[in-house]
Amino acid sequence: MIQPYLDRFPLVAILRGVTPDEVVGIGQALVDHGFTVIEVPLNSPEPFESIRRLVRAFGHDTLIGAGTVTEAAQVRAVGEAGGRLVVMPHSDAVVIRAAKAVNMACVPGVATPTEAFAALREGADGLKAFPAEALPPAVVKAWRSVLPKHVRLLPVGGITPQAMSAYVAAGASGFGLGAALYRPGMDASAVGQNARLFAETWHSIQRASAG
Repeated sequence: MIQPYLDRFPLVAILRGVTPDEVVGIGQALVDHGFTVIEVPLNSPEPFESIRRLVRAFGHDTLIGAGTVTEAAQVRAVGEAGGRLVVMPHSDAVVIRAAKAVNMACVPGVATPTEAFAALREGADGLKAFPAEALPPAVVKAWRSVLPKHVRLLPVGGITPQAMSAYVAAGASGFGLGAALYRPGMDASAVGQNARLFAETWHSIQRASAG
């Protein structure tokens, strides 16, 4: 389910701390710059209401869901809000199975090859290499040498535009973007500026690799 969205634009917006009243404006700023996947971490204020509003506004062509999903019961609540994506900080087989049982995309967090392969066996749609601060490009390169080539590997944690090129060269498929894209208190204009910089950097890396 997640693959067509990442094919279009493989940068995932993580809106930790966003509130329902501001989420649609911020979502619009992201969509305007090409973002196709947006997650609202569940430790945000009223996350399910934010997910509902994003789904109503952008769900026709954007994959909306939740991050920081740690329990199977939360998967059900995400689905009730209209979300179709579960992103986890860890690799819990119970949560992965719960997501796949209701046909939701699931991207668990992994920090070792053992966790990565276990998550894939449970049906994970991609892998969140987390925290990326502890998993530099050399680690991603080593993982990529053993993971199936089709697997989406997305470093998350401390990713800036300047960090992206080395990770892509090592085999990263895309990224989850947190505080460098959105922090609580940012307005839609500021988020749009950050989104534009990330998008421009991504497209520049793609042009360089194609050339």
